[in-house]
Amino acid sequence: MNDKYVTFTIGRRKNIALIAHDNEKPKLIEWCQEHYDILKEHKLYGTGTTARMIADKTGLTVKGYNSGPLGGDQQIGAKIVEGVIDFVVFFSDPLTAQPHDPDVKALMRIAQVYDIPMAINKATADFLIRSVYMDTEYDHEVMNFQKNIEERAETL
Repeated sequence: MNDKYVTFTIGRRKNIALIAHDNEKPKLIEWCQEHYDILKEHKLYGTGTTARMIADKTGLTVKGYNSGPLGGDQQIGAKIVEGVIDFVVFFSDPLTAQPHDPDVKALMRIAQVYDIPMAINKATADFLIRSVYMDTEYDHEVMNFQKNIEERAETL
């Protein structure tokens, strides 16, 4: 592998962000209940109301950030950049306009840039949570941001 990429390791214990639009919150809570035995083995994070509702209704411990429209999606994105969050489950509502849609797109973009697994619906979340990688470390290659900065600084 050349120096344009670096290898990051997602540990055996995942740091999972749980997010849902209002109409999707009941589905995410039910999903968390269905997968309680798996989720309790990982560290969970979530945006405001979603984190609170999951904790209240499932007994799982979820570190909460701001509500999505108040910057929570951006906080989760920042935690991805910092290397804290390495897995995202976001039950989005494709049929309802969201006032913070640009924030959601930014979160999806940053998950893609950092090669973070991200489920945006129940089917994908089911596939990911049952993956062989849930109980093992997973190495993935991410752009070498330091090298990219050096090259850009030299050419601009």
